Amino acid sequence: MAVNKRSSRRTTGTATAKNFLGFVLLLVLRINTFAAASTVVEYLPGYSGRLPFKLETGYVSVGDFDEIELFYYFIESERNPVKDPLLLWLTGGPGCSGFSGLVFEIGPLTFDYASFNGSSPTLLSNPESWTQIANIIFLDAPVGTGFAYSTTQESYYTSDIKSAKDIYKFLRKWIQGHPKFSKNPLYIAGDSYSGKIVPQVTLLASKGIIAGEKPTLYLQGYMLGNPVTDLDSDQNSRVEYQYRVSFLSTELYESAIENCNGNYIDPDPENSACVEDVRQIAKCTLKICDAAILEPKCSYAKPRSKEMGLNWGSKFFDDDMPLDLLRSPSKKRPENWCRNENYVLSYVWANDQSVQDALHIRNGTIPDWTRCNKSLAYEDDLNSAVPYHYELIEAGYRALVYSGDHDMLIPYVATEKWIHSLNMTVVDDWRPWFVDGQIAGYTFKSTINLGDGMAYATVKGAGHTAPEYKPRQCLELADRWLSHYPL
Repeated sequence: MAVNKRSSRRTTGTATAKNFLGFVLLLVLRINTFAAASTVVEYLPGYSGRLPFKLETGYVSVGDFDEIELFYYFIESERNPVKDPLLLWLTGGPGCSGFSGLVFEIGPLTFDYASFNGSSPTLLSNPESWTQIANIIFLDAPVGTGFAYSTTQESYYTSDIKSAKDIYKFLRKWIQGHPKFSKNPLYIAGDSYSGKIVPQVTLLASKGIIAGEKPTLYLQGYMLGNPVTDLDSDQNSRVEYQYRVSFLSTELYESAIENCNGNYIDPDPENSACVEDVRQIAKCTLKICDAAILEPKCSYAKPRSKEMGLNWGSKFFDDDMPLDLLRSPSKKRPENWCRNENYVLSYVWANDQSVQDALHIRNGTIPDWTRCNKSLAYEDDLNSAVPYHYELIEAGYRALVYSGDHDMLIPYVATEKWIHSLNMTVVDDWRPWFVDGQIAGYTFKSTINLGDGMAYATVKGAGHTAPEYKPRQCLELADRWLSHYPL
Protein backbone atom coordinates (compact mmCIF):
# COMPACT_ATOMS: atom_id res chain seq x y z
CA MET A 1 0.00 0.00 0.00
CA ALA A 2 2.85 2.35 0.82
CA VAL A 3 4.40 1.75 -2.58
CA ASN A 4 1.08 2.41 -4.27
CA LYS A 5 0.65 5.68 -2.36
CA ARG A 6 4.10 6.89 -3.32
CA SER A 7 3.41 5.89 -6.91
CA SER A 8 0.12 7.73 -6.78
CA ARG A 9 1.83 10.85 -5.43
CA ARG A 10 4.45 10.67 -8.19
CA THR A 11 1.71 10.30 -10.80
CA THR A 12 -0.29 13.18 -9.34
CA GLY A 13 2.81 15.34 -9.11
CA THR A 14 3.73 14.58 -12.70
CA ALA A 15 0.21 15.44 -13.87
CA THR A 16 0.27 18.67 -11.87
CA ALA A 17 3.62 19.62 -13.36
CA LYS A 18 2.33 18.86 -16.85
CA ASN A 19 -0.80 20.91 -16.24
CA PHE A 20 1.27 23.81 -14.95
CA LEU A 21 3.64 23.54 -17.93
CA GLY A 22 0.65 23.48 -20.26
CA PHE A 23 -0.78 26.57 -18.57
CA VAL A 24 2.55 28.40 -18.92
CA LEU A 25 2.83 27.42 -22.58
CA LEU A 26 -0.75 28.56 -23.20
CA LEU A 27 -0.05 31.87 -21.46
CA VAL A 28 3.13 32.38 -23.50
CA LEU A 29 1.24 31.51 -26.66
CA ARG A 30 -1.48 34.04 -25.84
CA ILE A 31 1.08 36.77 -25.12
CA ASN A 32 3.04 35.99 -28.28
CA THR A 33 -0.17 35.88 -30.30
CA PHE A 34 -1.14 39.34 -29.05
CA ALA A 35 2.36 40.66 -29.66
CA ALA A 36 2.30 39.26 -33.19
CA ALA A 37 -1.09 40.91 -33.81
CA SER A 38 0.19 44.41 -32.94
CA THR A 39 3.00 46.34 -34.59
CA VAL A 40 4.57 49.76 -34.15
CA VAL A 41 4.32 51.77 -37.39
CA GLU A 42 7.06 54.34 -37.91
CA TYR A 43 6.39 55.34 -41.53
CA LEU A 44 3.21 55.76 -43.55
CA PRO A 45 2.83 56.29 -47.30
CA GLY A 46 1.98 59.92 -47.93
CA TYR A 47 3.70 61.27 -44.82
CA SER A 48 7.18 62.74 -45.28
CA GLY A 49 9.67 61.17 -42.90
CA ARG A 50 9.23 59.28 -39.64
CA LEU A 51 5.93 59.78 -37.83
CA PRO A 52 6.34 62.31 -35.00
CA PHE A 53 4.21 60.18 -32.67
CA LYS A 54 4.04 56.53 -31.65
CA LEU A 55 1.49 54.62 -33.74
CA GLU A 56 0.60 50.99 -33.12
CA THR A 57 -1.84 48.97 -35.19
CA GLY A 58 -3.18 45.51 -34.59
CA TYR A 59 -6.01 43.04 -34.20
CA VAL A 60 -7.73 41.77 -31.06
CA SER A 61 -9.89 38.63 -31.14
CA VAL A 62 -13.41 38.93 -29.70
CA GLY A 63 -16.74 37.16 -30.07
CA ASP A 64 -17.98 33.99 -28.40
CA PHE A 65 -15.14 31.93 -29.89
CA ASP A 66 -12.61 34.68 -30.68
CA GLU A 67 -13.71 34.45 -34.30
CA ILE A 68 -14.02 38.23 -34.73
CA GLU A 69 -10.88 40.28 -35.34
CA LEU A 70 -11.31 43.96 -34.44
CA PHE A 71 -8.64 46.25 -35.88
CA TYR A 72 -7.29 49.28 -34.03
CA TYR A 73 -4.95 52.26 -34.36
CA PHE A 74 -3.34 53.26 -31.06
CA ILE A 75 -1.50 56.56 -30.69
CA GLU A 76 0.34 57.45 -27.52
CA SER A 77 -0.09 60.90 -26.05
CA GLU A 78 2.45 63.37 -27.36
CA ARG A 79 2.50 65.09 -23.97
CA ASN A 80 2.82 62.51 -21.22
CA PRO A 81 1.71 58.98 -22.13
CA VAL A 82 2.35 57.76 -18.58
CA LYS A 83 -0.08 60.16 -16.90
CA ASP A 84 -2.43 61.36 -19.65
CA PRO A 85 -5.89 59.75 -19.98
CA LEU A 86 -6.58 56.76 -22.20
CA LEU A 87 -9.49 57.21 -24.61
CA LEU A 88 -11.23 54.44 -26.52
CA TRP A 89 -12.71 56.26 -29.53
CA LEU A 90 -15.72 54.73 -31.31
CA THR A 91 -16.72 56.37 -34.57
CA GLY A 92 -20.44 56.29 -35.42
CA GLY A 93 -22.38 54.77 -38.27
CA PRO A 94 -22.75 52.02 -37.24
CA GLY A 95 -19.97 50.88 -39.50
CA CYS A 96 -17.68 53.93 -39.72
CA SER A 97 -13.99 53.17 -39.38
CA GLY A 98 -11.85 54.39 -36.52
CA PHE A 99 -9.60 55.85 -39.22
CA SER A 100 -12.37 58.33 -40.00
CA GLY A 101 -12.17 59.65 -36.44
CA LEU A 102 -8.38 59.64 -36.66
CA VAL A 103 -7.92 61.54 -39.92
CA PHE A 104 -11.09 63.66 -40.13
CA GLU A 105 -11.75 64.49 -36.47
CA ILE A 106 -9.34 64.19 -33.56
CA GLY A 107 -6.22 62.29 -34.68
CA PRO A 108 -2.71 63.62 -35.40
CA LEU A 109 -2.98 63.25 -39.20
CA THR A 110 -5.04 64.95 -41.87
CA PHE A 111 -5.01 64.90 -45.64
CA ASP A 112 -3.54 67.65 -47.80
CA TYR A 113 -6.74 68.35 -49.73
CA ALA A 114 -5.37 71.33 -51.64
CA SER A 115 -2.61 69.38 -53.38
CA PHE A 116 -4.57 66.21 -54.15
CA ASN A 117 -4.38 65.49 -57.89
CA GLY A 118 -5.56 61.91 -58.09
CA SER A 119 -2.29 60.25 -57.13
CA SER A 120 -1.55 58.87 -53.67
CA PRO A 121 -2.82 61.42 -51.10
CA THR A 122 -0.41 63.37 -48.94
CA LEU A 123 -0.72 63.33 -45.14
CA LEU A 124 -0.06 66.35 -42.91
CA SER A 125 0.15 66.81 -39.15
CA ASN A 126 -3.04 67.99 -37.45
CA PRO A 127 -2.19 70.89 -35.07
CA GLU A 128 -5.46 70.36 -33.17
CA SER A 129 -5.06 66.64 -32.47
CA TRP A 130 -6.42 65.25 -29.22
CA THR A 131 -3.32 63.04 -29.02
CA GLN A 132 -1.60 66.14 -27.66
CA ILE A 133 -3.57 65.57 -24.44
CA ALA A 134 -4.48 61.86 -24.40
CA ASN A 135 -3.57 58.34 -25.46
CA ILE A 136 -6.22 57.25 -27.97
CA ILE A 137 -7.35 53.89 -29.35
CA PHE A 138 -9.25 54.34 -32.62
CA LEU A 139 -11.28 51.16 -33.09
CA ASP A 140 -12.83 49.55 -36.17
CA ALA A 141 -16.08 48.17 -34.70
CA PRO A 142 -18.49 46.45 -35.09
CA VAL A 143 -17.27 43.54 -37.20
CA GLY A 144 -17.34 44.48 -40.87
CA THR A 145 -16.16 48.01 -40.14
CA GLY A 146 -12.91 49.23 -41.69
CA PHE A 147 -10.37 46.42 -41.48
CA ALA A 148 -12.31 44.39 -38.85
CA TYR A 149 -13.40 40.96 -40.05
CA SER A 150 -14.67 37.58 -38.93
CA THR A 151 -13.44 34.08 -39.70
CA THR A 152 -17.06 32.83 -39.82
CA GLN A 153 -19.94 34.13 -41.90
CA GLU A 154 -22.39 33.85 -39.01
CA SER A 155 -20.46 36.28 -36.85
CA TYR A 156 -20.97 39.14 -39.31
CA TYR A 157 -24.50 39.39 -37.90
CA THR A 158 -24.32 41.88 -35.05
CA SER A 159 -26.36 44.48 -33.19
CA ASP A 160 -26.23 47.37 -30.72
CA ILE A 161 -26.05 45.03 -27.74
CA LYS A 162 -23.69 42.44 -29.24
CA SER A 163 -21.36 45.13 -30.59
CA ALA A 164 -21.08 46.69 -27.12
CA LYS A 165 -20.17 43.31 -25.61
CA ASP A 166 -17.51 42.71 -28.28
CA ILE A 167 -16.02 46.17 -27.70
CA TYR A 168 -15.90 45.61 -23.94
CA LYS A 169 -14.10 42.31 -24.52
CA PHE A 170 -11.70 44.12 -26.86
CA LEU A 171 -10.98 46.72 -24.18
CA ARG A 172 -10.18 44.18 -21.49
CA LYS A 173 -7.91 42.17 -23.78
CA TRP A 174 -6.19 45.31 -25.06
CA ILE A 175 -5.44 46.50 -21.50
CA GLN A 176 -4.20 43.02 -20.66
CA GLY A 177 -1.78 43.28 -23.54
CA HIS A 178 -0.77 46.84 -22.58
CA PRO A 179 -0.46 46.70 -18.77
CA LYS A 180 1.52 49.96 -18.59
CA PHE A 181 -1.71 51.82 -19.48
CA SER A 182 -3.85 50.04 -16.88
CA LYS A 183 -3.42 52.92 -14.40
CA ASN A 184 -4.20 55.73 -16.85
CA PRO A 185 -7.62 57.34 -16.34
CA LEU A 186 -9.89 55.56 -18.83
CA TYR A 187 -12.71 57.19 -20.80
CA ILE A 188 -14.99 55.64 -23.43
CA ALA A 189 -15.66 58.19 -26.16
CA GLY A 190 -17.28 58.64 -29.55
CA ASP A 191 -19.91 60.50 -31.52
CA SER A 192 -23.03 60.07 -33.64
CA TYR A 193 -24.37 56.49 -33.59
CA SER A 194 -21.85 55.65 -30.87
CA GLY A 195 -24.29 57.37 -28.54
CA LYS A 196 -26.02 53.99 -28.37
CA ILE A 197 -22.78 52.05 -27.84
CA VAL A 198 -20.56 54.17 -25.55
CA PRO A 199 -22.95 54.13 -22.54
CA GLN A 200 -23.34 50.35 -22.86
CA VAL A 201 -19.59 49.73 -22.97
CA THR A 202 -19.06 52.11 -20.03
CA LEU A 203 -21.69 50.33 -17.95
CA LEU A 204 -20.27 46.89 -18.83
CA ALA A 205 -16.87 48.14 -17.67
CA SER A 206 -18.38 49.51 -14.47
CA LYS A 207 -20.09 46.22 -13.67
CA GLY A 208 -16.89 44.35 -14.51
CA ILE A 209 -15.04 46.40 -11.93
CA ILE A 210 -17.68 45.61 -9.30
CA ALA A 211 -17.49 41.90 -10.18
CA GLY A 212 -13.70 41.92 -9.80
CA GLU A 213 -12.95 41.07 -13.42
CA LYS A 214 -9.31 41.24 -14.44
CA PRO A 215 -7.60 43.31 -15.56
CA THR A 216 -9.08 46.04 -13.40
CA LEU A 217 -10.01 49.05 -15.53
CA TYR A 218 -9.30 52.54 -14.18
CA LEU A 219 -12.62 53.80 -15.55
CA GLN A 220 -13.45 57.45 -14.95
CA GLY A 221 -16.31 58.18 -17.33
CA TYR A 222 -17.29 58.81 -20.94
CA MET A 223 -17.53 61.45 -23.68
CA LEU A 224 -20.13 61.81 -26.45
CA GLY A 225 -20.64 64.20 -29.35
CA ASN A 226 -24.04 64.71 -31.05
CA PRO A 227 -25.05 61.27 -29.78
CA VAL A 228 -27.88 59.09 -31.03
CA THR A 229 -29.67 58.36 -27.77
CA ASP A 230 -33.41 57.79 -28.15
CA LEU A 231 -34.15 57.30 -31.83
CA ASP A 232 -37.79 58.45 -31.84
CA SER A 233 -37.08 61.54 -29.78
CA ASP A 234 -33.89 62.36 -31.70
CA GLN A 235 -35.67 62.31 -35.03
CA ASN A 236 -38.86 64.04 -33.93
CA SER A 237 -36.81 66.86 -32.37
CA ARG A 238 -35.59 67.84 -35.83
CA VAL A 239 -38.85 69.71 -36.44
CA GLU A 240 -38.35 71.95 -33.41
CA TYR A 241 -34.75 72.53 -34.49
CA GLN A 242 -35.82 73.41 -38.02
CA TYR A 243 -38.24 75.95 -36.62
CA ARG A 244 -35.62 77.46 -34.30
CA VAL A 245 -33.24 78.05 -37.21
CA SER A 246 -36.02 79.60 -39.37
CA PHE A 247 -36.47 76.80 -41.90
CA LEU A 248 -40.18 76.60 -41.03
CA SER A 249 -42.80 79.29 -40.73
CA THR A 250 -44.53 79.82 -37.42
CA GLU A 251 -47.83 78.85 -38.99
CA LEU A 252 -46.51 75.54 -40.33
CA TYR A 253 -44.74 74.68 -37.09
CA GLU A 254 -47.80 75.41 -34.93
CA SER A 255 -50.01 73.45 -37.32
CA ALA A 256 -47.68 70.44 -37.12
CA ILE A 257 -47.65 70.61 -33.33
CA GLU A 258 -51.44 70.64 -33.24
CA ASN A 259 -51.99 67.96 -35.87
CA CYS A 260 -49.17 65.48 -35.29
CA ASN A 261 -48.99 65.19 -31.48
CA GLY A 262 -45.19 65.12 -31.60
CA ASN A 263 -44.98 62.24 -34.11
CA TYR A 264 -43.51 63.59 -37.33
CA ILE A 265 -41.46 60.54 -38.32
CA ASP A 266 -44.21 57.95 -38.73
CA PRO A 267 -47.51 59.84 -38.87
CA ASP A 268 -50.82 58.00 -39.06
CA PRO A 269 -51.73 57.85 -42.78
CA GLU A 270 -55.33 58.44 -41.77
CA ASN A 271 -54.32 61.76 -40.20
CA SER A 272 -54.36 63.73 -43.43
CA ALA A 273 -53.67 67.08 -41.72
CA CYS A 274 -50.47 65.78 -40.13
CA VAL A 275 -49.39 64.01 -43.33
CA GLU A 276 -49.75 67.30 -45.22
CA ASP A 277 -47.79 69.22 -42.57
CA VAL A 278 -44.98 66.67 -42.70
CA ARG A 279 -44.94 66.87 -46.49
CA GLN A 280 -44.57 70.65 -46.32
CA ILE A 281 -41.79 70.36 -43.71
CA ALA A 282 -39.92 67.88 -45.91
CA LYS A 283 -40.30 70.22 -48.87
CA CYS A 284 -38.79 73.09 -46.87
CA THR A 285 -35.75 71.08 -45.73
CA LEU A 286 -35.12 68.77 -48.69
CA LYS A 287 -32.11 70.67 -49.99
CA ILE A 288 -30.49 71.37 -46.59
CA CYS A 289 -27.25 69.58 -45.71
CA ASP A 290 -28.33 67.46 -42.75
CA ALA A 291 -24.93 67.17 -41.08
CA ALA A 292 -24.07 70.88 -41.31
CA ILE A 293 -26.90 73.19 -42.24
CA LEU A 294 -24.74 76.02 -43.62
CA GLU A 295 -22.71 73.82 -45.98
CA PRO A 296 -23.71 72.91 -49.55
CA LYS A 297 -25.94 69.88 -50.08
CA CYS A 298 -24.08 67.31 -52.17
CA SER A 299 -25.44 67.37 -55.69
CA TYR A 300 -24.79 63.64 -56.06
CA ALA A 301 -26.39 62.66 -52.76
CA LYS A 302 -29.69 60.84 -52.96
CA PRO A 303 -32.39 63.34 -51.93
CA ARG A 304 -35.02 62.36 -49.41
CA SER A 305 -38.24 61.76 -51.25
CA LYS A 306 -41.32 63.64 -50.17
CA GLU A 307 -42.94 60.27 -49.45
CA MET A 308 -40.21 59.53 -46.90
CA GLY A 309 -41.29 62.48 -44.84
CA LEU A 310 -38.69 63.28 -42.20
CA ASN A 311 -37.28 59.82 -41.56
CA TRP A 312 -33.59 59.78 -42.51
CA GLY A 313 -33.32 56.14 -41.43
CA SER A 314 -31.36 54.59 -38.57
CA LYS A 315 -27.84 55.00 -39.97
CA PHE A 316 -26.29 58.29 -38.97
CA PHE A 317 -23.52 58.96 -41.44
CA ASP A 318 -23.56 61.08 -44.56
CA ASP A 319 -21.26 59.23 -46.91
CA ASP A 320 -22.75 59.46 -50.38
CA MET A 321 -19.67 59.56 -52.54
CA PRO A 322 -19.10 61.42 -55.81
CA LEU A 323 -18.73 58.32 -57.96
CA ASP A 324 -16.98 60.16 -60.76
CA LEU A 325 -14.23 61.23 -58.35
CA LEU A 326 -13.94 57.73 -56.91
CA ARG A 327 -13.55 56.24 -60.39
CA SER A 328 -11.27 59.00 -61.60
CA PRO A 329 -9.77 60.89 -58.62
CA SER A 330 -7.73 63.12 -60.92
CA LYS A 331 -10.91 64.69 -62.26
CA LYS A 332 -11.22 68.35 -61.32
CA ARG A 333 -13.52 68.98 -58.42
CA PRO A 334 -16.76 70.85 -59.12
CA GLU A 335 -17.04 74.47 -58.08
CA ASN A 336 -19.81 73.67 -55.60
CA TRP A 337 -17.59 71.88 -53.11
CA CYS A 338 -19.17 69.32 -50.80
CA ARG A 339 -17.47 68.03 -47.65
CA ASN A 340 -17.93 64.44 -48.76
CA GLU A 341 -15.33 65.09 -51.43
CA ASN A 342 -12.74 65.17 -48.64
CA TYR A 343 -13.65 61.58 -47.82
CA VAL A 344 -12.58 60.42 -51.29
CA LEU A 345 -8.97 60.68 -50.19
CA SER A 346 -9.47 58.12 -47.43
CA TYR A 347 -10.76 55.58 -49.96
CA VAL A 348 -7.81 56.14 -52.29
CA TRP A 349 -5.28 56.00 -49.42
CA ALA A 350 -6.62 53.07 -47.38
CA ASN A 351 -7.14 50.81 -50.41
CA ASP A 352 -3.53 51.26 -51.56
CA GLN A 353 -1.58 48.03 -51.06
CA SER A 354 1.50 49.87 -49.78
CA VAL A 355 -0.67 51.52 -47.12
CA GLN A 356 -2.17 48.21 -46.03
CA ASP A 357 1.29 46.69 -45.89
CA ALA A 358 2.49 49.58 -43.70
CA LEU A 359 -0.52 49.12 -41.40
CA HIS A 360 0.09 45.34 -41.32
CA ILE A 361 -3.36 44.47 -42.65
CA ARG A 362 -3.95 40.75 -43.12
CA ASN A 363 -4.27 40.08 -46.84
CA GLY A 364 -7.58 38.75 -48.10
CA THR A 365 -9.56 39.54 -44.95
CA ILE A 366 -11.73 42.31 -46.47
CA PRO A 367 -12.81 42.93 -50.08
CA ASP A 368 -12.42 46.72 -50.08
CA TRP A 369 -11.94 49.33 -47.36
CA THR A 370 -14.83 51.77 -46.95
CA ARG A 371 -15.00 54.71 -44.58
CA CYS A 372 -18.53 53.74 -43.55
CA ASN A 373 -19.88 50.29 -44.38
CA LYS A 374 -23.52 50.61 -45.43
CA SER A 375 -24.03 46.87 -45.89
CA LEU A 376 -23.56 45.66 -42.31
CA ALA A 377 -25.80 42.81 -41.14
CA TYR A 378 -26.84 44.96 -38.19
CA GLU A 379 -29.85 45.03 -35.88
CA ASP A 380 -30.86 48.18 -34.01
CA ASP A 381 -31.89 46.44 -30.80
CA LEU A 382 -31.44 49.23 -28.24
CA ASN A 383 -34.30 51.72 -28.36
CA SER A 384 -32.92 54.17 -25.82
CA ALA A 385 -29.62 54.74 -24.03
CA VAL A 386 -31.15 57.19 -21.54
CA PRO A 387 -31.37 54.67 -18.63
CA TYR A 388 -27.66 53.90 -19.05
CA HIS A 389 -26.79 57.57 -18.56
CA TYR A 390 -28.76 57.78 -15.33
CA GLU A 391 -27.18 54.62 -13.92
CA LEU A 392 -23.67 55.79 -14.77
CA ILE A 393 -24.06 59.30 -13.36
CA GLU A 394 -25.72 57.90 -10.23
CA ALA A 395 -22.72 55.56 -9.83
CA GLY A 396 -20.42 58.59 -9.78
CA TYR A 397 -18.88 58.50 -13.25
CA ARG A 398 -18.05 61.68 -15.14
CA ALA A 399 -19.64 62.51 -18.49
CA LEU A 400 -19.14 65.14 -21.17
CA VAL A 401 -21.81 65.51 -23.84
CA TYR A 402 -21.35 68.10 -26.58
CA SER A 403 -23.42 69.13 -29.59
CA GLY A 404 -22.43 70.95 -32.75
CA ASP A 405 -25.28 73.44 -32.97
CA HIS A 406 -25.47 73.33 -36.80
CA ASP A 407 -26.27 69.62 -36.90
CA MET A 408 -29.77 68.71 -38.12
CA LEU A 409 -29.25 64.93 -37.88
CA ILE A 410 -29.09 64.77 -34.07
CA PRO A 411 -29.93 68.36 -33.13
CA TYR A 412 -28.95 69.87 -29.81
CA VAL A 413 -32.61 70.22 -28.82
CA ALA A 414 -32.92 66.42 -28.81
CA THR A 415 -29.83 66.00 -26.63
CA GLU A 416 -30.90 68.67 -24.17
CA LYS A 417 -34.33 67.06 -23.93
CA TRP A 418 -33.05 63.68 -22.72
CA ILE A 419 -30.50 65.31 -20.41
CA HIS A 420 -33.28 67.29 -18.73
CA SER A 421 -35.38 64.09 -18.49
CA LEU A 422 -32.78 62.69 -16.06
CA ASN A 423 -33.97 65.27 -13.48
CA MET A 424 -30.47 65.94 -12.22
CA THR A 425 -29.52 68.87 -10.02
CA VAL A 426 -28.03 71.77 -11.98
CA VAL A 427 -24.75 72.83 -10.37
CA ASP A 428 -23.53 75.21 -13.08
CA ASP A 429 -26.29 77.06 -14.91
CA TRP A 430 -26.45 77.86 -18.64
CA ARG A 431 -23.66 80.21 -19.64
CA PRO A 432 -21.26 80.84 -22.54
CA TRP A 433 -17.85 79.21 -22.67
CA PHE A 434 -14.92 80.85 -24.43
CA VAL A 435 -11.89 80.05 -26.59
CA ASP A 436 -9.41 82.81 -27.47
CA GLY A 437 -11.75 85.41 -26.01
CA GLN A 438 -14.65 84.41 -28.26
CA ILE A 439 -17.85 82.55 -27.39
CA ALA A 440 -17.29 78.94 -28.45
CA GLY A 441 -20.70 77.73 -27.32
CA TYR A 442 -22.88 77.39 -24.24
CA THR A 443 -22.72 75.00 -21.34
CA PHE A 444 -24.36 73.79 -18.16
CA LYS A 445 -23.55 71.04 -15.67
CA SER A 446 -25.80 68.78 -13.61
CA THR A 447 -25.33 65.87 -11.25
CA ILE A 448 -26.88 63.20 -9.04
CA ASN A 449 -25.86 62.55 -5.44
CA LEU A 450 -23.27 65.36 -5.54
CA GLY A 451 -20.97 63.44 -7.91
CA ASP A 452 -19.01 65.18 -10.66
CA GLY A 453 -21.96 64.57 -12.94
CA MET A 454 -22.56 65.45 -16.57
CA ALA A 455 -21.19 68.52 -18.34
CA TYR A 456 -23.03 69.57 -21.49
CA ALA A 457 -21.77 72.02 -24.09
CA THR A 458 -22.82 73.28 -27.49
CA VAL A 459 -20.10 73.99 -30.04
CA LYS A 460 -21.04 77.13 -31.93
CA GLY A 461 -20.99 76.67 -35.69
CA ALA A 462 -20.08 72.97 -35.63
CA GLY A 463 -21.83 70.24 -37.58
CA HIS A 464 -22.63 66.62 -36.74
CA THR A 465 -19.04 65.51 -36.03
CA ALA A 466 -18.09 68.66 -34.15
CA PRO A 467 -14.25 68.32 -34.10
CA GLU A 468 -14.28 68.04 -37.89
CA TYR A 469 -15.83 71.51 -38.14
CA LYS A 470 -14.42 73.30 -35.09
CA PRO A 471 -11.14 71.53 -34.20
CA ARG A 472 -9.62 74.30 -32.07
CA GLN A 473 -12.69 74.71 -29.90
CA CYS A 474 -13.22 70.97 -29.47
CA LEU A 475 -9.60 70.36 -28.48
CA GLU A 476 -9.91 73.07 -25.83
CA LEU A 477 -13.22 71.60 -24.67
CA ALA A 478 -11.75 68.10 -24.28
CA ASP A 479 -8.57 69.34 -22.62
CA ARG A 480 -10.41 71.37 -19.99
CA TRP A 481 -12.84 68.59 -19.16
CA LEU A 482 -10.23 65.83 -19.01
CA SER A 483 -8.11 68.09 -16.78
CA HIS A 484 -11.08 68.67 -14.43
CA TYR A 485 -11.12 72.39 -15.27
CA PRO A 486 -14.39 74.33 -15.68
CA LEU A 487 -15.39 74.76 -19.30
